[in-house]
Amino acid sequence: MSERSERAVGLGGVSLLPLRPTRRPVPGVFVALAITLAVGWLVVMIDGGSLFNQSTTVSLLHVAAGLGLVAVGQTLVILGGSLDLSVAYVISLSTLVAAETMNGRDGALLPAVGLALTVSAAVGLLNGLLVTRLRINAFIATLGVGLLLKGYLDNGYDGPAGSTSPGLVQSLGYQRIGPVPLSFLLLLAVTGACWFALARTRFGHHLVAVGGDPEVARLSGVRNDRVLVTAHVLCSLCAGLAGIYLASRLGSGAPRVGTEGLYDLESIAAVVIGGTALAGGKGGVVGTLGGVLLLASIDAIFNQLEVDAFFKQVIRGAIIIAAVAVYARRAMRKAAV
Repeated sequence: MSERSERAVGLGGVSLLPLRPTRRPVPGVFVALAITLAVGWLVVMIDGGSLFNQSTTVSLLHVAAGLGLVAVGQTLVILGGSLDLSVAYVISLSTLVAAETMNGRDGALLPAVGLALTVSAAVGLLNGLLVTRLRINAFIATLGVGLLLKGYLDNGYDGPAGSTSPGLVQSLGYQRIGPVPLSFLLLLAVTGACWFALARTRFGHHLVAVGGDPEVARLSGVRNDRVLVTAHVLCSLCAGLAGIYLASRLGSGAPRVGTEGLYDLESIAAVVIGGTALAGGKGGVVGTLGGVLLLASIDAIFNQLEVDAFFKQVIRGAIIIAAVAVYARRAMRKAAV
């Protein structure tokens, strides 16, 4: 047993891992966000536009709400050293389950939401079991599940289906408090709940431990498989919530909304930009929220400037590469010390 493992296990096999994660400084992504907004405001103003008007702010927050719900769930599995590439298809599936169950009836709202979340959780459970019980690489397992869902969606649907209840459309889809949409408040609530789970519960402590070093976590008495399965279920639940939100915006189920929105890759990008290590064990949902807002802000600025969509994706890619490079260099410097 290594010295690190011995310290983690302690005397008599009793875990000596700290009960709470250590405090971390505010992620630097918020500094990048502030600089981006300041530069964007100046450039848009010179171009004759206005970045901080109400319509632009509302649109930015709506974009952040959809992506943010997925990215927060993605953060959980990445923190545990795993990954989920099926979230885009879970989003599409949940829009269809919710809209077809509601069929335009407010009375079916709660059963529809419950069924959509149940189906999403079942997909997450399948992902978790494939990763933990069958020991399939998370990339392959979740990609395979995503392709299974894609086959079902492509075979069963040619276009939009079902009808979202008017109550959900008016509330989650378009209602806001001042310039802040209700959907963004939902994102803040989900982010807050996940932050609390990571910082103040045994599950959060164990998840970070599993992502940091699975063997040390196991020797410390952590049930690694149970923790990862739970993380995958929560990730799919977040994707299901995003699907319900998108159904409220679209007014119906959309079999390709998840893939066309690139929610799988975009969510991973937001997590990485927010400072969570792809190897797991380091990061958090607060940084992810900053990454989501940064990506949404770039979209808003480019939309105001009417930038070509191809060039927009090039800039996004450059930002992601730069973020990963910065974090990699920091990790190398810490390792050298």
